[in-house]
Amino acid sequence: MQYKLTTLSNGLRVITVPMTNLESASITLWVCVGSRFEEDKLAGISHFLEHVVSKGSKKYKTARAISLAIDSIGAETNAGTSHEWTDFYIKCQADQIEKSFDILADMVLNPLLRPKDIEREKGVILEEISMHKDNPMERIGDIFTNLTFAGNSLGRDIIGSVDTVKSISKKDFKMYRQLHYKAKNMILTVSGNIDERKILSLAKGYFGDLEEGTKEEAKKFQHKGEKPKIKVEYKDTEQAHLILGFYGYGRTHPERLAEGLLSVILGKGMSSRLFTEIREKRGLAYAVGSSVSRFVDIGVFGTYAGINPKNISKVIKLILDQSYGIASDKYPITEKDLKKAKEFVKGRTALSLEDTLEVNEFFGQRAMFLPEIDTPEEFFKKVDAVQIEEVERVAKDIFVPAKLNMAVIGPYKDETEFDEVLNI
Repeated sequence: MQYKLTTLSNGLRVITVPMTNLESASITLWVCVGSRFEEDKLAGISHFLEHVVSKGSKKYKTARAISLAIDSIGAETNAGTSHEWTDFYIKCQADQIEKSFDILADMVLNPLLRPKDIEREKGVILEEISMHKDNPMERIGDIFTNLTFAGNSLGRDIIGSVDTVKSISKKDFKMYRQLHYKAKNMILTVSGNIDERKILSLAKGYFGDLEEGTKEEAKKFQHKGEKPKIKVEYKDTEQAHLILGFYGYGRTHPERLAEGLLSVILGKGMSSRLFTEIREKRGLAYAVGSSVSRFVDIGVFGTYAGINPKNISKVIKLILDQSYGIASDKYPITEKDLKKAKEFVKGRTALSLEDTLEVNEFFGQRAMFLPEIDTPEEFFKKVDAVQIEEVERVAKDIFVPAKLNMAVIGPYKDETEFDEVLNI
């Protein structure tokens, strides 16, 4: 899969990925700013702005006008916000790419930001906050992040708080956009059945007048080597939820691929060690698995499990036993383990890249955060090149008590209930 990177005169990077066997195309506009760039008093503004741009723009005056324009060409549109980026996309028939550019550019670059729309959308977001709090499977991630990155903007909820959302005004949105929504802080990715020359012409026409601006930098997080930290949120539920995680590697760390393969071996897929030990052998959980979350300066190697509250100590012991067991060579990684993990990563990546939105994410994320953009084929070669010694070294580095944090939701009084199982 080949791509072309073009930088416009104002600094906007445009990535085109032709996929001529398809009938569709996708446009994604990435803004390299997310919740960790926000002032405390404006927490949640990145996510709020993602919502409010779809309520009316210079050409498409109302939310209904935008919806009608999208529906009239059979397209789909959405947006997302993370700690480090915000994205807006339209997926359409290939022959509707020009109309899709027109809609997306007008929404993002020319939002009306009417006070009445802002006030109305506050109610929507406040309901979203309530929904998160009422859903332990979603809430547990917020609690874990709050604990793990306490004292840094990275530790705040992406959605913000009730108080900050209520306080955000049109003036705040205008200031935020003026600061961050600049050409050098954006990337445009377009994939599918496209003509590259036409895409570049459209990009220049719709985004060429953007102010240049600068690439934003976030305040770095530094963790201190201490004893494990625990956060418990009491909830009278029939299922407890936990995330047990270790500080890991940032987006550009040289051993990030080895870390990713380690997460596959430990807890991805139905043949992983944790799935086998916790669900298949003992029937202690329906959902259990590991994943890696990365940021520009740090990462987290986390394991989630949803279990019967009475079994939580057993599950924690099993997760720690398997994690520390790899690090201590009690449960050594074999060449067979590593080969299976490599094929898992390559296979899941290949399957995802059949979708143009996933193609945009593959290339967009690399353009935002990595020193160079690799193709899927180049990525697969890098995965294949990882040696077992690298994975073992990563396990020994990451799986240590000083890097451990744990968040729990369930019918538990306080954190001291877990001191013994964590050896605190």
